[in-house]
Amino acid sequence: MSDLIRPQPGIMEIALYEGGKAAVAGVSNVVKLSSNENPFGPSDKAKDAFARSVHTLHRYPSTDHASLREAIGEVHKLDPARIICGVGSDEIITFLCQAYAGPKEEVVFTEHGFLMYRISALAVGATPVEVAERDRTTDVDAILKACNRRTRLVFIANPNNPTGTMISQAEIERLADGLPPQAILVLDGAYAEYVEGFDGGASVVTARSNVVMTRTFSKIYGLGGLRIGWAYGPKPIIDVLNRIRGPFNLSNTQLDTAEAAVRDQDYVNRCRADNARMRNWLAEALAALGVPSDTSMANFILARFASPEDAEACDAFLQAQGLIVRRVSSYKLPHCLRITVGDEASCRRVAHAIGQFKGVK
Repeated sequence: MSDLIRPQPGIMEIALYEGGKAAVAGVSNVVKLSSNENPFGPSDKAKDAFARSVHTLHRYPSTDHASLREAIGEVHKLDPARIICGVGSDEIITFLCQAYAGPKEEVVFTEHGFLMYRISALAVGATPVEVAERDRTTDVDAILKACNRRTRLVFIANPNNPTGTMISQAEIERLADGLPPQAILVLDGAYAEYVEGFDGGASVVTARSNVVMTRTFSKIYGLGGLRIGWAYGPKPIIDVLNRIRGPFNLSNTQLDTAEAAVRDQDYVNRCRADNARMRNWLAEALAALGVPSDTSMANFILARFASPEDAEACDAFLQAQGLIVRRVSSYKLPHCLRITVGDEASCRRVAHAIGQFKGVK
């Protein structure tokens, strides 16, 4: 290849994203607890909508996603005109960086924040700025101190991945009100549905002109394989994002299935309750084995081991037992394992295996 054919600045600094493992060579009966998936999958109503969509595979989907936006607005009591849909919330994060950040400008996020914040910033030539957390929790004062006239976007996940921790609405409001006037606060609510009574920051967005909230159908709705997300924000910002969104970025299958899923809130409530029950059980079981974790508000726990070597050895032991969890060294947490909250059998199996590992040592 010619030396003159070069990617834009920043792109070669991006490390390829590695998702959670799904298989272990030579091991059967594998339980995947590495990608924070809903162990019960999508609701029956969502499955039915998916099946019916086969009859429209030859048709182009709508370009405005009106029906899905209206359903989201109805369920969450939001203005559909202020909602945009994307290929997972990842695509909307990319849109925000494309539209509002560039060379000599900065994108701020926390040290243990979602890897796509850094990747999307580098992809548009912006400078990623990583801010320290306090005890694996977003530190609002540290973020505000890191902001300056070059700051264009500030990303926080609340609850955060992979720590599971979250900050209060008062802290979110303090952060939004303290940002420089040219900066946008992005509240990543991928795990918001796992918190009883939490709106993901929607009320903060409604009251301000500098805040956007992103959400996904990949977690509690069990639709990770379809890649559907959405965002709610000030209408002028949503208008900008729609100008760079591909007109047919979501298929009829995605749109119809997501609409059925969001309307089935009884299923969401059942999944939330079951997750909370088993999340608490798993955290307590591991703590009794000498493996602590912070209080998680998501569908996983971040198990902390004595050292990176200890975490690596436990991971290898679990894999040999057919249990796949997530190493989080790329999130600067080499001494931790992120463990998805599965169904009861999976949670008991992983706790038993970690008990065996601790006994072996």
